[in-house]
Amino acid sequence: MTHHLILSYNLYKKMDVYRPHHATDEEMMLFHSPEYIDFMRRVTPDTQQDFAKQLQRFNGEDCPVFDGLYDYCRIYTGGSIDGAMKLNHGIADVAINWAGGLHHAKRSEASGFCYVNDIVLGILELLKYHPRVLYLDIDIHHGDGVEEAFCTTDRVMTVSFHKYGDYFFPGTGDVKDVGVKAGKYYSLNVPLKDGMNDESYQRIFVPVMQKVMEIYQPTALVLQCGSDSLSGDRLGCFNLSVRGHAECVRRMLTYCLPTLILGGGGYTIRNVARCWTYETAVVLGEELENELPYNDYIAYYGPDFALHFATSATMENQNTRQYLETIKQQVLENLRLLQAAPGVPMEQMPDMLEPQPDVKAEDAADQKGVRTGPEHPAEHYDDTNWRANRIGGRRAG
Repeated sequence: MTHHLILSYNLYKKMDVYRPHHATDEEMMLFHSPEYIDFMRRVTPDTQQDFAKQLQRFNGEDCPVFDGLYDYCRIYTGGSIDGAMKLNHGIADVAINWAGGLHHAKRSEASGFCYVNDIVLGILELLKYHPRVLYLDIDIHHGDGVEEAFCTTDRVMTVSFHKYGDYFFPGTGDVKDVGVKAGKYYSLNVPLKDGMNDESYQRIFVPVMQKVMEIYQPTALVLQCGSDSLSGDRLGCFNLSVRGHAECVRRMLTYCLPTLILGGGGYTIRNVARCWTYETAVVLGEELENELPYNDYIAYYGPDFALHFATSATMENQNTRQYLETIKQQVLENLRLLQAAPGVPMEQMPDMLEPQPDVKAEDAADQKGVRTGPEHPAEHYDDTNWRANRIGGRRAG
């Protein structure tokens, strides 16, 4: 639905749209364990009864096995890796992969509908060129998988604004969780309560992120835009509007860093599409009409058929001014305990990666006519010069 809405607003004419490569096992195993990736490759709905022990070990109850699971993981993960490559080589200043942002997946465990952690793999790619990467998560759920992956290093700072308490999934992300060892105080958590609205969100978001940018001075940004923090989400309990959610994106773009923008959670699908379409327009500097243009899924947006929707007038905002001020001071105190932005001795830049065998096979199939062109003029196009040239984003320069 997001893809079709972006097409119907003609936003694709303002950006380059690429088909991602399928991430290889070797790429995914830069973070995930070989045993876990092997399990993901072999398990199917028809064979899962043969993997009872592995299912218990690797796969949470909230992560069902479905047809095409492995290829699905390879595609969205490849998109995030390719986006990071685009940024590393200066081919784009912003890269977008709305299919990515699966922030709960652990090294050897699926969690929270997340199977392969494309965010971690994208950040690892950025670290080849960037001494400091900032990860910002505005999903309603704590970005636990990404924080856990980088909690011992100062080269990645993770910042998560999320609902915390009342046994809300995943149950982590207290303000006191700050990282360990060399990464102590480089994990920043902003725990929030039910009913968070636009005004309250910006009241804490703005001062915290200003101080993060001032102290950490990142050289690249990864932004997870989970839209389950919107009002009316089936699994969420915040009261943000599309404009309020997008204001976080708008503010971070003003820092003019190489930026990888990813999707994430969102369980009222029509609002997910509204939000990510609007945020695509924010990235492009485009204004959109509130009346939705006709598209294949227009019936799902009734009865108003509008881009923006009203937030709840009756939901109580439990985030009082006193509570937000207390949390803000705790977070700012954690930031004050940081040393100056860490410097990293950079090694020689890696050569452009050569296509892997499976990517060469895909290109050969396209050239033979198996896939001779896009199904829609705006769907995607291939750049066969080198594999990194495959992701949606705004061109540099």
